[in-house]
Amino acid sequence: MQEIDKEKLPRHIAIIMDGNGRWAKKRLLGRISGHMKAADAVREVVTGCRELGVKVLTLFVFSTENWRRPADEVTALMNLLKEYLLKEVDEMRKNGIRLNAIGRIEDLPPDVRNTLQETMKKTEQCDGMVLNLALSYGGRSEILHAVQGVLSDFRRGRIKPEEVTVQRFSQYLWTRGIPDPDLLIRTSGEFRISNFLLWQIAYTEIYVTETLWPDFGRAELLKAIADYQSRERRFGLTSEQLNGMEE
Repeated sequence: MQEIDKEKLPRHIAIIMDGNGRWAKKRLLGRISGHMKAADAVREVVTGCRELGVKVLTLFVFSTENWRRPADEVTALMNLLKEYLLKEVDEMRKNGIRLNAIGRIEDLPPDVRNTLQETMKKTEQCDGMVLNLALSYGGRSEILHAVQGVLSDFRRGRIKPEEVTVQRFSQYLWTRGIPDPDLLIRTSGEFRISNFLLWQIAYTEIYVTETLWPDFGRAELLKAIADYQSRERRFGLTSEQLNGMEE
């Protein structure tokens, strides 16, 4: 078991959950079986983050590109999402987990969207951890949406060009109010960002594991956090500057 420094936890962990299809193929199962098994990994990682004291966990659940998958797989994914929300809402409330969602939520099927909104409403007073689900999400779409918001406010006289700072622009993103990720985990060994949180991960530490998402559990989570804690986060400064700031 990895030794974790509770004083140096990443405040926000984001995960690209990849490898469900390969997990199923290795076992001569259909892709949907992989997605069903993946729900167990979600439960374990959410519980692990909450117990450790991580404040925000963002999961890349469904991308804007995923709508192009076979219709039966998309339907199964939507049903699994709805089932997960219905099963876990009481556990979220019990453990102080507030559900949030980012992305084009309006694209979700009405019954799934309603269940999502009801779950967010039921957990809105929870303050132990934020579980942030990226649904029908794409990083480029998010940035375009933010630019459109800035232009709309400019036309209405609410903002001047010189007032569009990094901090101000961030308030137009779907993640407004949420700190940028400290750690991005990608499973299945792929070295791609896949259009995920393109603005927010400018200074995020990236951890890639060969483990397929359905096999990713608490031990893998601790390994990723331990790796994160072994790194020096300089944000453009030198090691000497950082050490001087700490003295």
